[in-house]
Amino acid sequence: METTLNSKTAVATKSILSIEDARVTYPVNKGVVRALDGVSLSVSPGEIVAVVGESGCGKTTLAKAVLGLQNLAGGQIILNDTPIKGTRRGMAAHVGMVWQDPYASLNPRWTVARSLEEPAKLVGRKINVKEVFEMVGLDERFMDRYPHQLSGGQRQRVAIGRALALQPALVICDEPTSALDLSIRAQILNLLKELRSKLGCAFLYISHDLTTVRFLADRVAVMYLGRIVEEGPTEAIFSEPRHPYTKALMDSAPTLDKLMYLPDPVEGEMPSPTEEFVGCRFAGRCPYVTGRCRETDPEETHDGKHRFYCHHPLTIQVQ
Repeated sequence: METTLNSKTAVATKSILSIEDARVTYPVNKGVVRALDGVSLSVSPGEIVAVVGESGCGKTTLAKAVLGLQNLAGGQIILNDTPIKGTRRGMAAHVGMVWQDPYASLNPRWTVARSLEEPAKLVGRKINVKEVFEMVGLDERFMDRYPHQLSGGQRQRVAIGRALALQPALVICDEPTSALDLSIRAQILNLLKELRSKLGCAFLYISHDLTTVRFLADRVAVMYLGRIVEEGPTEAIFSEPRHPYTKALMDSAPTLDKLMYLPDPVEGEMPSPTEEFVGCRFAGRCPYVTGRCRETDPEETHDGKHRFYCHHPLTIQVQ
């Protein structure tokens, strides 16, 4: 199925992206894996929203669903007021994508200039490749080179330029710095911030690197086993987590005051994703679990800053 996106005729809304009760399932030998199990999230114009969580929680599946590369089993995803029901060439003008591995995401047989031009050709537009290279901090002498002739950081700059060349309203970044050295990682993060300010585009930033998330994001959504368990402003999530899983995740992030110290791991085993969940899916690992947690799925709760799903939320410490 294809999606027709027309930002010129769309009525302006508060959110560039609206994900409503999105569900994605994968059939396996032992049942069905619920990769997304009722995810709701929105991204406003010019906002950077980060999605974090352990490997396998559904972050990349969410990105593929937004791009129309993954069919939904339920719910809907709305981009620029148009429901996503598949993908087509015109998508490149509305949403850009920066993948984790810049070498794998570029055609090794094409010059990097040709790779950068490809989205524009798909939608019948022309771009000034030299200007795009300047925008992402690359000299024009790199235009005729092939991916293997560039460093990892340079390749990722090409990938970012390709995603932003058509100035889409939304750019999705899936672990865009995990394959880079630390010094290059800082340059790429600063570049993303600079481009957000310059172009006004919104970002859906997917990562397990909490340090980069705290530096870059305006808002954070924490995922666990296919569902968002907490969401709120970045500093509130890091300093005042309400869900026990969020706190465990934040405690695991390395900081200067944790040198020579390893946090205690979360006890218990993660349940099989093929299970039919009853109650809170974090109950088997939560230190505050009660019988209610094992029997009843927590409802959505708002406290002014956070949106979370927990029967026994952590108390905010008043300074």
